Amino acid sequence: MKHRLKALFGTVLLASSLTACGLDVNAALPYNVQPGSIRPVPSLEGLKVTVGSKDFTENIILGYLAELALSAAGAHVIDLTNISGSNSARQALLNGQINLSWEYTGTGWISYQGNTTPIPDEQAQYDAVKAADEKEFGITWLPYSPLNDTYAFGTTEAYAAAHNLKTNSDMTAFLKQHPDQAVFCVETEFASRQDGMPGVQKTYGFPTTNIKTFGTGAVYAAIANGTCNFGEIFTTDGRIAGLHLRVLQDDKKFFPQYNAAVTMKKSYLQAHPALAGVLVPVGKAMDNEQMIELCKEVDVDGKDPGEVARDWMISKGFIK
Repeated sequence: MKHRLKALFGTVLLASSLTACGLDVNAALPYNVQPGSIRPVPSLEGLKVTVGSKDFTENIILGYLAELALSAAGAHVIDLTNISGSNSARQALLNGQINLSWEYTGTGWISYQGNTTPIPDEQAQYDAVKAADEKEFGITWLPYSPLNDTYAFGTTEAYAAAHNLKTNSDMTAFLKQHPDQAVFCVETEFASRQDGMPGVQKTYGFPTTNIKTFGTGAVYAAIANGTCNFGEIFTTDGRIAGLHLRVLQDDKKFFPQYNAAVTMKKSYLQAHPALAGVLVPVGKAMDNEQMIELCKEVDVDGKDPGEVARDWMISKGFIK
């Protein structure tokens, strides 16, 4: 949950120049692409668009998807992906150092707008964060993607298949009958957060025989090697595919919603409304299952995120 933790606990903001952060402000998109279903847009021809992203794999991939789409539409794209931390990326957008970036509805609502209670419905959470951001910060949100990078419980595919586990309610029913199997691995913070273990356990009512705490990466390995039967994971992490894990559905919608959407200044979108027509279809075509595979290609297989994004865009016919 890098986009969340850094926003919640990071306090470092961008300096007056992105160069001070070690970023190349003249970085051009390193790929030449041709239009596919994304056609050249006369009003975007030659428009200088600076695209930013945070510094974790999924958000970097999303940044490249936007850059490739805009390049196919004829814009002149400047690549400023990989900004360190959510707060720095947000400040870059507010200060006009980047023109657009992908953000997450839960991050905007909780981390940037200071709310403590998430809204469980995806559309309602999006509507609320969009309205608040436009009113308070002049930042607008394009329609959100099905991609939702939130908390979940995971187990191995083999364990889930053996016990017919697809949802948290399935897990709860199973553990009430077999409490000796209620061994969980979670992050230290998740163990005590009200939007973590205490809250989700109260909502579903499952027993816990043993709760073990680990660092984020170690939780995935602990699930895979049988140290625990269940663990806290993030729903688009590439290690889900790499370690053959199953994401259990949060069928009571306890965890906050973190749908991804392109954000930019409202005035910028008003000046260039064609941006929405180029970017929204790309977001709508992405979902958790696809992003898990793309993140796996980067984090497990060692591929470059820009190349992974380009290949996905070609596979969907957006570009050639």
